[in-house]
Amino acid sequence: MRGPILTTLMAICALSTTTWADEAALPLALQNQNIEVRTEQDPRVRKTILPIRVVWQSEGVVDAENLLKPDSGQITLSGTKSTKLTKDAGVILDFGFEMQGGVRIAVAGTHSGKAVKVRVRFGESVSETMSEPRGNGSTTGPESATNDHAIRDQVTLVPWLGTAEIGNTGFRFVRIDLVDEAEGASVDLQSIRAIFRYRDLPYLGTFKCSDERLNRIWNVGAYTVHLNMQEYLWDGIKRDRLVWIGDMHPETSTISVVFGRPGNVVEKSLDLIRDETPPTQWMNGLSSYSMWWLLIHQSWYEANGDKDYLLAQRPYMTALLKEFTKYVGDDNQEHLPARFLDWPSSGNEKAIHAGLQALLTMTFDAGAKMGNLYNDAELTKMCQDYAARLRKHVPDPGDSKQAAALMVLAGIGDAKELNEKVMAVDGVERMSTFYGYYVLEARAKAGDTQGCLDCIRDYWGAMLDFGATTFWEDFDIRWTENAARIDEIVPEGKKDIHGDYGNHCYVGLRHSLCHGWASGPTAWMSHHVLGVEVLEPGCAKVRIAPQLGDLEWVEGTYPTPHGVISIRAEKQTDGSVKTTVEAPKGVEIVK
Repeated sequence: MRGPILTTLMAICALSTTTWADEAALPLALQNQNIEVRTEQDPRVRKTILPIRVVWQSEGVVDAENLLKPDSGQITLSGTKSTKLTKDAGVILDFGFEMQGGVRIAVAGTHSGKAVKVRVRFGESVSETMSEPRGNGSTTGPESATNDHAIRDQVTLVPWLGTAEIGNTGFRFVRIDLVDEAEGASVDLQSIRAIFRYRDLPYLGTFKCSDERLNRIWNVGAYTVHLNMQEYLWDGIKRDRLVWIGDMHPETSTISVVFGRPGNVVEKSLDLIRDETPPTQWMNGLSSYSMWWLLIHQSWYEANGDKDYLLAQRPYMTALLKEFTKYVGDDNQEHLPARFLDWPSSGNEKAIHAGLQALLTMTFDAGAKMGNLYNDAELTKMCQDYAARLRKHVPDPGDSKQAAALMVLAGIGDAKELNEKVMAVDGVERMSTFYGYYVLEARAKAGDTQGCLDCIRDYWGAMLDFGATTFWEDFDIRWTENAARIDEIVPEGKKDIHGDYGNHCYVGLRHSLCHGWASGPTAWMSHHVLGVEVLEPGCAKVRIAPQLGDLEWVEGTYPTPHGVISIRAEKQTDGSVKTTVEAPKGVEIVK
C-alpha cells in the first residue's frame, strides 16, 4: 500500500521506468559507446505537479489563476491562455505539500522575442519565498534564507518560446518574479509545474486507529523519511542533504516499519560513511554518531535478518568498539571528545554527559551481541565488561528529557522514576524532534502509553496545525504563541514560526522543515500501539501486544522479510483488548 499523499499523486499518471539489461536494449545510436560503464541508474522517478493555489500576486500579474489549470506541458503556437508578468511583477504558488526537485517554467512568449530574466525563490514556507538570501557567510537578517546547500534563490534566463527547468532542493512554495531590466519587459507563462523526484516505493506498513490526528501523524512521519530517501538517505532535502548517521537511527527505525527493506539505500549510506571514516576518527565528526552507526546495524539486523551484511562489518565494528574502550575512565565514566546529543541539549553539560554515558553503554551492549554473532568470545567479553563498568556510574540527567530517556533505554535509570521526575513534567515543554523518539520509547518502558499518545498529539500534531506536511528539524511548543502558519503570509503583529526562531545551525529560515530524524512517532506507534515487538532477527519471532491507551481500536500492517503481518485490535466493553493477527509463513507470533 502507499501513503495517502503518494496515493493521490499516483492517480495523476502511471509510472514507467526503463532499464538497459544489455547492449541490445540500448537505443541504436548509443550502442558500442561503452555507456554502461559510464552510467548510474537514478533510483528515483519524476512527476510534474500543478500548483493548487496562488498564495500572493503583485501588481502587474494578469490571469494568475491560469497557472492552476491543466496543460499539455508542450509549447504551441495556438494562443493557449497564459499568465502575463510585467516588469517587476511576481507571484507565489503553493504546490500543496513538501517535495524534492525543482520547477519547469513553460514560456509562451516575451515582449522582445528573446530570453528574459526571472528570479526564482523556493520556500518550505511562504515567508521563505519572500526573503532575501544570506551571502558569502554573512546575513541580511536572522530570518534570511540560504543558498548554502541547495540553491534556493537565483536569477536565471527563461526562453522566449520554450521551457526551462530550475532548481534541485526541498520546497512547497515557489515565487517567480520578472526582473528583466528592459523597458516594457513582459513574459507570458504557459505553465509552472513542480518537478517532483522521489523513490517509487510501496508502503508495506500501514497504521490506522480511532484518532484521525494520530493517523495523520503516522503518515506524515512516513512521508518525511520517504522524501529524504534520495540517492542516499539524507537528513533533510533542503539542508544539509547529507548522510548524517545520528539522524539515520530514527529514519531507519521508520523505514523498517513502513517500507521493510527498500533496495540498498540504507546499506549504501551506512557504507559510505564507514568507508570515508577510519575507526580512529568520528563519523560526521561526532563521537555519538559513530555510536549510532553501530546501533543502527543492530536494529537493522533485527528487522531484516541479513547476517551476511552484518558479518561484512566485522573488521570495522571490532576496531570501532576497541576504540571506544579508550574513553572509559577508571571512574567508570565516559570521557568522549566531540560531544553532541541533539541541538536542544547543547550547553547542558550534565545532560550531555548522562546521554553519552547511556549511549556508550548501549553501544557496548550491542557490541556484545555482535560478538556472539561473530563467535568472537573475546569481543563479547570485552563489551560486556565495559557495559557493566559504565552502569556503575549513574549520572544526573540535568533535568533533560533526552538524557533521562537514554538512561532508561541503557538500563542505568529507573523508568518510572525518571518518567515521573523528568520526562512527564511540563507536558511537551523541552522536547526535541530528534530525541523525542527516545523519550517516547523510555516512557513506554515506564508503562506510560497514554502519556506518549498525548505527547504525540500535542507536539508533532502542533506542527500539522501550523501547516506542516513534513516534520521539522527542531520545534519548541512555545513558538506557537501568536504565530502564523507556514502556508500564509505572516500578518502584521504575528510571529513567523519559521523565520523568527531557531538556534545553532538552524537560525531563522535556515531551519529545515523536512528532517527525517523527526519521524519517531511513526516507528513508535507501529511498535507500541499496533504492538509489534521483534524477538528474533528477521522477524522470525514477533510478539503482538497492542497498547491502545484511550483509543477504541487500531489496525495496520507490518513488513517482514517473509511478508506482511496484518493486525487489528479492538477495545471490548469490559476494557480488555481483542486482537486478531494474520502472519506469513516463517513468522512465529506470540502474544
